[in-house]
Amino acid sequence: MLKFNSKDRVVTNATLAKQIARQEKNEVLKQLHTTINGLNPVQAKQRLEQDGLNEVSNKEHHPKLHFLIDAFMTPFTGVLLFLAGLSFLTNYVFVPADQKDLSTVIIMIMMVLISGITSFIQNVKTSDAVDSLLNMVSVTTNVKRAGEDKELPTKDVVVGDIINLSAGDLVPADMYLLKSKDLFCSASSLNGESSPVEKMADQKPKESDNYLDYPNILYEGTNIVSGSGMGVVFATGDKTVFGNLARTLIQNKNKETTFDIGIKNVSKILLIMTAVIAPLVFLINGLTKGDWLNALIFAIATAVGLTPEMLPVIVTSNLVKGSVEMAKHETIVKRMNSIQNFGSADILCTDKTGTLTQDKVVLERHYNLNLEEKPKVLELSYLNSYYQTGMKDLIDKAVIDAAQGELDTKKINQNYQKIDEIPFDFKRRRMSVVVMNQQYEHILVTKGAAEEMLACSNRVEIDGAISPLDEDQRQKILTEIDEMNQDGLRVVLLGYKKNPAPVGEFSIDDENELILVGFLAFLDPPKDSAKAALTALKEDGITVKILTGDNEAVTRNVGKQVGLNIDRVYQGKDLENKTDAELKQMVQACDVFVKLSPQQKAQIIDLLRQDGHTVAYMGDGINDAPAMKAADVAISVDTAVDIAKKSADIILLHKDLMILEKGVQIGRQVFGNTMKYIKITLSSNFGNILSILVASSFLPFLPMLPIQLLILDLMYGTSCLSIPFDTMNKHYLSEPRKWSTKKLPKFMFYFGPTSSIFDIITFALLFFVVCPQVTGTSYAAASATQKLIFSAIFCTGWFIESLWTQEMVIHALRDPKLPFIKQHATAIVTCATIGMAVVGTVLPFITPIAKAIKFGPIPMYFLAIVFLLLILYIALTTLVKKWYLKSEKYLI
Repeated sequence: MLKFNSKDRVVTNATLAKQIARQEKNEVLKQLHTTINGLNPVQAKQRLEQDGLNEVSNKEHHPKLHFLIDAFMTPFTGVLLFLAGLSFLTNYVFVPADQKDLSTVIIMIMMVLISGITSFIQNVKTSDAVDSLLNMVSVTTNVKRAGEDKELPTKDVVVGDIINLSAGDLVPADMYLLKSKDLFCSASSLNGESSPVEKMADQKPKESDNYLDYPNILYEGTNIVSGSGMGVVFATGDKTVFGNLARTLIQNKNKETTFDIGIKNVSKILLIMTAVIAPLVFLINGLTKGDWLNALIFAIATAVGLTPEMLPVIVTSNLVKGSVEMAKHETIVKRMNSIQNFGSADILCTDKTGTLTQDKVVLERHYNLNLEEKPKVLELSYLNSYYQTGMKDLIDKAVIDAAQGELDTKKINQNYQKIDEIPFDFKRRRMSVVVMNQQYEHILVTKGAAEEMLACSNRVEIDGAISPLDEDQRQKILTEIDEMNQDGLRVVLLGYKKNPAPVGEFSIDDENELILVGFLAFLDPPKDSAKAALTALKEDGITVKILTGDNEAVTRNVGKQVGLNIDRVYQGKDLENKTDAELKQMVQACDVFVKLSPQQKAQIIDLLRQDGHTVAYMGDGINDAPAMKAADVAISVDTAVDIAKKSADIILLHKDLMILEKGVQIGRQVFGNTMKYIKITLSSNFGNILSILVASSFLPFLPMLPIQLLILDLMYGTSCLSIPFDTMNKHYLSEPRKWSTKKLPKFMFYFGPTSSIFDIITFALLFFVVCPQVTGTSYAAASATQKLIFSAIFCTGWFIESLWTQEMVIHALRDPKLPFIKQHATAIVTCATIGMAVVGTVLPFITPIAKAIKFGPIPMYFLAIVFLLLILYIALTTLVKKWYLKSEKYLI
């Protein structure tokens, strides 16, 4: 006998499932300390406090302490802390008392704190933003509490809760079935099997059964395909089978996007650059100046300058800003790292129903086989739609609405009693119910796609007379269906047979020798906005591909009305028995695929991704889950079934492609601003490397003091925090952009040396003109005191010029056009960059600060020289941009 109490809730989930599956219902309820009416609110609250939320542990949900630790555990802060420790030893521990200086260490720690705290704040904002947005689209479940059925968030489900289940629901926790009615469940998330299996409350498992196949147990993460049921929860969260699997296989880990991989590659490039350049700078300065300690300190400062400590902060800031902006346009981002993929998607795959059409299906005609409207056809179709317990789709709702308007449905419900059903699946493409009339006859009523219905029928009923279904009749039916399809009507066939099988033994094998009785023709007209939305997406460089289970004629009709390319249409059967090369060619050449199974939709997406495309998939049904998991970014709607919302990265509050198009624009802006920082910082860092190497090789002193170099990097990095608030030009937003690190070296080699040219000009002007003019002598002829002043003036001059060029490069490279005249950054970027440059220029003229940072007396006329150099720098950068764009399509 299974003993169960609060401590036992940590029992290994598989063991618990194996034990509880063989107990009687009353024993299970007693052991879980619950009743058929569910827990009362007090009990539920106590169990929630004791066991925690019904959530599987993953990286998306962490306490704030974890975010704080995570913010400081980046490669860049690690490098900074290492260098700070090294600087502490060289500047404080191993120097005489009168030379001890902690200013360099303090500035490094400040940089770590600014980066870490900003990153922490952004990560908390990200977490809070995701939580608040997900509250708008949270998955709920029907829980019986104190005898009342309530819709509650799945995270609030506790052990002992009584759960009501119906088609489309995700199973919220591991459950013991108490009741079931034609309950079919898909467990592909656990066992990889795509075919749903029937679950039965009154059937105990056999000794040979795998615990995942127990007929009376439902597991978290599986989904109900059809039927209904009620069960009691015996495990939640990490204690479920799914929770154990997720922890073991890290199954719940976010998809790693191409952008994530790219960021890692950039980080590696920068860290390798630092590891190579810093020792080189140390050796050059040590050999040329002879002061190895100062050379080491300067090399440390150089390494700090090459470390883009703001990269994680800016990426996170971009994502948070993008998600908030998308929320304003009725687009909820569930997974932040999907925003860039959303913006870079060049193919959107979607079903036509509800996306291109109005999602308001109407039953236009219910014909017999002579194309006459007959009540019997509508009555039989009503019995099929009303009594099926799967997901009642738009067709079922249309049939029920039409019947309620034309027939006495109350009387029909009294005259017929449901006996059983055979749920819809995407291989058979039909579904059946078995009803019993007042004469105790069992009638199997089936509706489905034309070819599938013809395949299992052998007779027809016309005006009450039943005759064999011959080839002429078959062709006549297909012709009539095709004509209705050409009018934009979606047609299903209706059939029946009497006394199909003994009660309790109905199966798909009974769907044979049916009597065809009529046609059901439905109309789902295109949305008014569909054509405009498809045009806008095409202008954005996105190819829309229709992947539908519907037939070719109806899809062609809708496609014509909304302006789709329908010159070529492939059916699901056309994809069978083809080589990978043939399939890739087919999916590239064709934009409309019909009569597809869920697995074929996923296969098409995989093939497109293998060809280098970034694929978005928009779906809202049970059949869309495999395709959503295969896509780079999965999109669903708030009205979707639970399994679709769970699989989605992005959720639209309305099923409209125009909302999607706006989200793509925001995604591209997020991508663009991140790339802007990466490319500009890489080129700026590379330019600084060249300048430092040149200066170190030829100058008799350090080109800039370590503390000045650190302050320069701190000021530039802080001003870069404004980049997420910048905009991208319309041309940039008009095309999907692919992430690639291949172009980064070329960008660096073009624009890095451009800034170095002006650094070298500045070196020459300072060494041969400005410094001699202020000190009254050349460096070679200067006294020791004059040499100190000479080098201090030089360092100050390069500090000012370098800060201005670094801030101006943001404006120069953010857009291909001429900065400040033909293109402008946003006000916040302009204020941050120019404001920081002005602050840096003023610092040497404030005596206490100048003395502390060891700035020299720079003459005012040097500011005019810097201004002239900036104009020339922007002009040269503009010329280099034109040169660069002759061989490259994009700048950023």
